[in-house]
Amino acid sequence: QVRLVESGGGLVQAGGSLRLSCTASGTISDINTMGWYRQAPGKHRELVARFTSDGSTHYEDSVRGRFTISRNNAKDTVYLQMNNLNPEDTAVYYCHGEPIYADFPDFWGQGTQVTVSS
Repeated sequence: QVRLVESGGGLVQAGGSLRLSCTASGTISDINTMGWYRQAPGKHRELVARFTSDGSTHYEDSVRGRFTISRNNAKDTVYLQMNNLNPEDTAVYYCHGEPIYADFPDFWGQGTQVTVSS
């Protein structure tokens, strides 16, 4: 069993920064890749940033150049550094783990709220 726990959300003014953390525990070997999604009120959950299987990174167009995903394998933790935040970034941010086995369900954290005021 895999557990993902996020932290670091909060309220920030436009132009500010936040860093989100996601720590994995349990059967870490069941996780293939990790990333971050977000869901704003009334919208679908969307990919923000993730690691690919070869270790490279992928970003959603609206965050590229402002957000940076990184990881500390020794701590089983993935980070999302968010700079130059704007009100459109307001959402619940979820840590995601893609399972290594196709018949496993995706792994999700409980979510952390990020609110950007104008």
